[in-house]
This record gives sequence, structure tokens and C-alpha cells, in this order.
Amino acid sequence: MPSPARSRLRLPRGRAADAALASGLFLVVGLGTLRSLIGAREEPWAVTAANWVLIAVACGALYFSSRRPVAAASVAALATAVYYVTSAYDGPLLLAVVVALFLVAAAGRLHAAVVIAALCLIGTALGTIRGNGDVNQVALFMLTGWFVAMITLGGLRHSHLARARETEERAATQERLRIARELHDVVGHHLSLINVQSTAALRRLTKDPAAGADQATEALGAVKDASREALRELRATLGVLREAGEAAPTAPAPGLGRLGELTDAAGAAGLAVTVHRTGDTGPLPVEADLAAYRIVQESLTNVARHARATRADIHLDADGGRLTVTVTDDGRGPAPDPARTGPPGSGITGMRERARALGGDLTAGPAPGGGFSVRATLPLARTTATEEPRR
Repeated sequence: MPSPARSRLRLPRGRAADAALASGLFLVVGLGTLRSLIGAREEPWAVTAANWVLIAVACGALYFSSRRPVAAASVAALATAVYYVTSAYDGPLLLAVVVALFLVAAAGRLHAAVVIAALCLIGTALGTIRGNGDVNQVALFMLTGWFVAMITLGGLRHSHLARARETEERAATQERLRIARELHDVVGHHLSLINVQSTAALRRLTKDPAAGADQATEALGAVKDASREALRELRATLGVLREAGEAAPTAPAPGLGRLGELTDAAGAAGLAVTVHRTGDTGPLPVEADLAAYRIVQESLTNVARHARATRADIHLDADGGRLTVTVTDDGRGPAPDPARTGPPGSGITGMRERARALGGDLTAGPAPGGGFSVRATLPLARTTATEEPRR
């Protein structure tokens, strides 16, 4: 049984929509002008045939309205003007001009729409002044109202579509920034651990190949685990960019429930990490849980990369509607590296952006008793009854 979404009528788009508009308008105008083909003759057949060509031209011009709206409206207006001057049969061909003006305004060409409408009104007014009995002052006033209404509606549609595009672009930009932060956190953390472990293994093998073999083997095992974890998280992060039909990642989303993985990886790099919990820190809203995990991850990455520390303490304090995450270390600051010429990292900036995105804040700087401290405050939205607790 087909789903409601598939059985729903789909409107044509693109060229098909242009063709449907032109054909539908020609059908409506043709039905309103059938009396020129039946009944008593008021003009020669040659003139009638020429006027039907003008009808086809005016309606057919709308087929090009999405690509050349001003040109299509100009052709439709000119063909309509010639038709009403030469034809003895009045008909609804003016609809072609009305629709064309709406399409021009909807394309954002308001000035062009106003100029075309003004020329049409001036031409009609001149015909009325010269004694055209088909259009009086009341009809001219009503025609002006139609033109103004169509241009206004077209302008409103253009503004609505522009706002929708702006909203979509803003959402896409935010998503790109989120993905960039995820990639920075994942790749930076694990590559830093790989760098620390591989450097330690090389140092041990260089100083004493025989005695350092076991320690180097342990360090290389940690490198293997870190690289595998980096690849797994990288695939999960890039999963939002996968094409339709590709399998979604099945691994649990990063959160404080996986904090042990970070402390184990840091411990393998020679950093003693202690976690202190105060209050009820779980389950947390997904956004806050992910942000807290990434802040801890980036903080430990900076400690392993720059601080020359031996110990780090993680404090998680859940107090009412907020979670405070504090990471401190006993580091002495970055070791001098003359070979380093690249720009400074953006880890603290990324952490601060994560906290602010949730309405919180983050501070980072030297700790009072030495070392470095990162403190983030994350507001916690109330979990609803439909949210499942983390396992």
C-alpha cells in the first residue's frame, strides 16, 4: 500500500512548471475568446487568425518567465496591447499581463514590474482618452488596482523566499561550524595522544633499545587504540554528510558516559586523571552531554600537548539547572619548541563557542595554585518524559 507521502499529488517544477503555466493560461484565455471562432463575424478571418497568434505569443512568453521574467512580461504586454487594438472580440488576454507582472515582482525585479505596469496603464489611458468605449475610467481604476495587487503579492513572495534562503544558509553555516568543531575535537585529541605516545616510544628505543622495548610496545599499543578510536569517531562525525542509503553509525554518541575512555587514553599517555562528581550528573540533555564531553576531551588534549603535566583533575558539579565542568592540571606550561612556526590552536575558542551555544560560558587561565584551569558552566534543559536515559 503506497504511503501518503508518495500518493500525494506533486506539483511540477522547473521547465515543467513553466510549460504548465503557459498552457493553462492559454486554455483559459482561449475558452474566453471562443466567440471569435463561432457566431456572427465581426472581423475578417485573417485578422482573427492573427489575433489567435498574438494570444499564443502572449501566453507562450510565460514559458520563459522563470529564466527571463522581464523579457517575458514585455513580450506578453506588447502582444496583449496589439491584440486589444486590432481585435473586434474582447477577451481575457489581460490575464497574461497580470500573471507576468506577478512573476517579475516575485523574481525581485520590482522596478521593472512597475515600469511595465505603468506603460500598460498609460497606453490604456490614452486609448480611453481617444474615445475607446470598451475601457472607461472605472475600468482603468480597477485595472490599476489589479496591477498594484499583483506587484505587491509578487514582492511579498520574493521577500518570503529570500528569508527562507537566508534561514537555510544560516542553518547550513551553523552545521558546518558544528562539524568543524567535532572534527577538531576528535582529530586533535587522538592525534595529540598518538604524537605523545610515539614520541615516548622513539625516545625509549633511542636511549636503551633493549630495556625500552617493552615500554615502547605498550606505547605503540596505545597509539593503535587511539588511531582506531579516532577513525571510528571521524566516521561517526562525517556520517551527517553521507549519501542516502548509507548505513548510520551504530556507536553510542559521545557523552560523559564515555568519560572513562578519555581518562584511560590520558593515563596511557602518562597523565594521571581523577574524576570528581558532585550532584546528579546523569542523564543529561544530549547537547549538554556532548558539549561537556568535548570540553573535557579538548582540555585533556591541551594538557597532554602543551602543559608538561603529570596530573589532571576533572570536577563535574550538577547544581539544579546547570552543570559545571572544571579541568585543572599541575602543568608548567608549554615546552619551548624552536621548530614550531604554525599559528596557535583554536581549542579554547572552540570550547567557549560550545558553551555559549547552549547559553553558558567558559573561562580558561592559570590556576591559583599553579597549573592551568578550564571551567565551563552549561545550562541544563529539563529532560522530558519521552527522553530515554543513557545506558
